[in-house]
Amino acid sequence: MITPTLVWPGRPYPLGATWDGEGVNFALYSAHANAVELVIFDPSGRRELKRFELPERTDMVWHAYLPEARPGLLYGYRVHGPYRPEEGLRFNWHKLLLDPYARSIVGSIRWSDALYGHTPGHRREDLSYDRRDSARAMPKCRVVESAFSWDDDRPPFIPWNESVIYELHVRGFTRRHPEIAPPLRGTYAGLASPPAIAHLKRLGISAVELMPVQAFVDDRTLIERGLRNYWGYNTIGYFAPDARYASQDPVTEFKAMVKTLHKAGLEVILDVVYNHTAEGNENGPMLCFRGIDNSDYYRLRDDNRRYYVDITGCGNTLDMRSPRAFQMMMDSLRYWVADMHVDGFRFDLAPALGRELHQSDHIGPFFGLLRQDPLLARVKLIAEPWDLGAGGYQLGRFPSGWSEWNDRYRDVVRAYWKGDGGLIGEFARRLTGSSDLYAPGGRHPHASVNFVTAHDGFTLNDLVSYNGKHNEANLEGNRDGNDHNLSWNCGVEGPTDDPGIRALRAQQKRNLLSTLLFSQGVPMIASGDEIGRTQNGNNNAYCQDNEISYLDWNIDDEREQMLAFTRRLITLRRKHPVFMRRRFLQGEAPEGASSKDVTWLTPAGNEMTVVEWNQEFARCIGVLLAGDAFGETDAQGRPVRDDNILLLFNAYHDAIEFHLPAANGTGEWRVLIDTAKDGGIPSGEAPHTAPIYPLAGRSVVLMLDVRGSQTPSSGG
Repeated sequence: MITPTLVWPGRPYPLGATWDGEGVNFALYSAHANAVELVIFDPSGRRELKRFELPERTDMVWHAYLPEARPGLLYGYRVHGPYRPEEGLRFNWHKLLLDPYARSIVGSIRWSDALYGHTPGHRREDLSYDRRDSARAMPKCRVVESAFSWDDDRPPFIPWNESVIYELHVRGFTRRHPEIAPPLRGTYAGLASPPAIAHLKRLGISAVELMPVQAFVDDRTLIERGLRNYWGYNTIGYFAPDARYASQDPVTEFKAMVKTLHKAGLEVILDVVYNHTAEGNENGPMLCFRGIDNSDYYRLRDDNRRYYVDITGCGNTLDMRSPRAFQMMMDSLRYWVADMHVDGFRFDLAPALGRELHQSDHIGPFFGLLRQDPLLARVKLIAEPWDLGAGGYQLGRFPSGWSEWNDRYRDVVRAYWKGDGGLIGEFARRLTGSSDLYAPGGRHPHASVNFVTAHDGFTLNDLVSYNGKHNEANLEGNRDGNDHNLSWNCGVEGPTDDPGIRALRAQQKRNLLSTLLFSQGVPMIASGDEIGRTQNGNNNAYCQDNEISYLDWNIDDEREQMLAFTRRLITLRRKHPVFMRRRFLQGEAPEGASSKDVTWLTPAGNEMTVVEWNQEFARCIGVLLAGDAFGETDAQGRPVRDDNILLLFNAYHDAIEFHLPAANGTGEWRVLIDTAKDGGIPSGEAPHTAPIYPLAGRSVVLMLDVRGSQTPSSGG
């Protein structure tokens, strides 16, 4: 390794450490610093080799160029300035700081009191300036070589309406897979391995949504309890793929993963956390932003700038009103698209990013501006549409071009299949894309990302197996996690050998998945639900980096049956454009169509009336989707056509005789799905010709019009 000895003025842009083939330019923004030192370390990261004071400052950016520096060089910063917490200034040059623009971060935090800018526990932090050196306890930034052979890699650009998202954790998905080589389990390379790709392709999903992979920190409190921050919503490096998921170089391995997934026709969406950082509140450690320019990166209270505005529940909130904080986020997003080739983002606690001067109860212009960026405008943007501040619930209020996690969908579908009454009307709205939420803003069904389970909460298996949470393994006295689960254990709490209860649970899982995959909007499946993954009743497994969270790939007959059923649902969805409409159903016949696009039916076979929509006891409904009533064209301008589809839903505990509508005048329907049947997929090809269908209790049935079949176009 060459130890740099020369320092030139360098350039203020781009920010971060940039290798140009001859040397490395270093640039760090800090408006209130008095001086900035660049610290160079040996390859182990344990020994400091040299310090350089950055000689130039341009537009509040400190910069230098080291002509002898090379990729692989480990570095950090020490930033000098006033320590006056009551004014929001917290500089402490004794603390080694990470570069906010670091492309790679190596090593992990070794927790000690030296990592804090003040002495922990002191009653007055402004009187407890801590002079202990934190370098040995800190990870280090690494200069990277950005070149990578992408060959002909291109984004799949899957239309929103054809998307099926699969939310997964890189480590949890691959950690226990027996066909993945042990060194690759839990890594980006493991996710890109043939066995992992084969499962995703067979399942039929179109995109993987990766839980946080930007470099993050394990909380001190968790480490002291023998736990880890497994989910990763504790970011410290917005440009660096986390090294814990890499078998070799994380940057190169991440790029290779994206390239491989693209080759398989799969999009890559990142779950990103720009609302807060791992530094926590005023009692937290000094790792990066706090020591570089605390008052520019964080939202501070107006009445006392010693304290942080916390609308995230994590101690601090990044201040996107600050031009430089906003620039960092935008630069980060562009980097992941341009350099890492990702296809979209899901924004954690998204309203926190758009809050303006005061605690607003509306979505500001921030999200519209983000969508106008020429690079970001072509990728998928998904909001988690709530934060913990006043007016933080913003479901349905994001601008055109954004999609949203629809928790109203989750709650209504769960409650309906749990057996709650008075939900038929809202169940129908969620099933058809939540037009009440999105149509007033000129948005389309794909604005609704529908889900019944996600990383946060019960798995699908646990949703039908537990009435209450069982989070004892988190060592918080079972106080953490949500108590409002809308779950039903089918009669016994937790595992059981009772064949009747096991059969009912399997049927309920099929009901929930069928509803999800046959709804308008974009379905999102939580990883492992297709093979019966359980967290043993833990609905907040954020700190469980162990078998509680990992997928168990030991697939028995029961789990294999569930996998086959899920694959069947996704196949039917992708085959039939009636489930992937680009526009909302109107309940009317488009010009040239012979029937209404959607007809709602009572068990008696009649159209629903206003009175029937409002009956508290109603738990059964039919939905007839007309295959020739789209009013849409495909990519070549041809009218979209499909089969006539009949869906029957019965959340009542007993069987109901459902009077079927005439199928194209013939009365012949082919039953493709009946969740009450063993495995949910009926055998045999004989059409159902009787005028009544015995709709079992707690079941979903999908029927296809035999004589009225069309050849579905690919554009719906």
